Amino acid sequence: MPDQTTLSIAVLLLLLLIPIFLFSRFAGWAQINRSSLLQRLGRRSPASSEVVALRVYPIKSCRGFQVPQTKLRMQGLDLDRRWMLVDATTNEFLTIRQIPEMTLINTALSADGASLLISVTGAPAHKTVSIPAHPDPAWLAAHTTLAQVKVWDTVTDGHVYGAAVNALFSEFLRRDVALVYKGPTPRIMQGNGDPRLLGREQSVCFSDVHPVLIASEASIAELNSRLAKTGADPITIERFRPNIIIKGDAPWSEDSWKLVRISGDAGTRQLDLDVVARCTRCQVPNVDPDTAEKHKTQPWDTLMNYRRIDEGMKYKPCFGMLSAPRNEGLIEVGMKFEVLEETSMHRYIKGF
Repeated sequence: MPDQTTLSIAVLLLLLLIPIFLFSRFAGWAQINRSSLLQRLGRRSPASSEVVALRVYPIKSCRGFQVPQTKLRMQGLDLDRRWMLVDATTNEFLTIRQIPEMTLINTALSADGASLLISVTGAPAHKTVSIPAHPDPAWLAAHTTLAQVKVWDTVTDGHVYGAAVNALFSEFLRRDVALVYKGPTPRIMQGNGDPRLLGREQSVCFSDVHPVLIASEASIAELNSRLAKTGADPITIERFRPNIIIKGDAPWSEDSWKLVRISGDAGTRQLDLDVVARCTRCQVPNVDPDTAEKHKTQPWDTLMNYRRIDEGMKYKPCFGMLSAPRNEGLIEVGMKFEVLEETSMHRYIKGF
């Protein structure tokens, strides 16, 4: 028979080992069942996807184009929203919201990538305007005038082009307008991208608030399935003017993204983006980019029925996620897309 001391030691060891055993079993169970637990809570494990398209919109609210590859810069994709149209008298920005016909102003790159070609749907080819895609300070000094321009409630600087360039736009829109290239003064992000929230000071060109919009093919497919039930025609993701389109593992999984990574070459090239907010939508997606005709109800009505999910702006539906790059580099169609962090704390903060 063991003496009292030996028995006490054995009991003490057993009491110490039981919690360790239970913790190890629970930890293993939690790791194995993380996906099923998240599913019960209405969330899923982050999954990888791939970049299926890249879209650039050089002139704010005008029609953009797809590229197989480009440079991701801290201010967004190369060339994206570097230009905008303003009222020639007030220097206030113009958008599709007021003038749906702006979507019929087309942009393209020359074969060598040196020039931005601007045309109007239906206009003669000889009226195409060509300007440097990456104008240097000397060219800007010789061909533009630096002035203050207004974007929403903020004022920033811009290089205003002369009559030779602006004639095409003024004639088409039947009002005096001017093309503007973003000036040298940084336009610091506001709202969810405010430096106090983002943790760094980062600027944009003429995007509304944030540099990069990411959208999912899975989500546009789900939206189109709902539109079909209403008798409406399917729409393209171009209606939402995203920059990076991913395949998507499931509709609306993007709602909880917090940090995402785009990588290529077996992970040797990595681009990280902070997802700062859901993109709350106006009725611009109702405008057909091919015709500039604005549908009276769709997809706005359908989105309003089930996509008013952000407590920060409950009177608008959400589609796509706004993000801010952490670093710069080449981005290509086919690169891997991963969700590194998720959050349930997204809440839209007005940025202008």
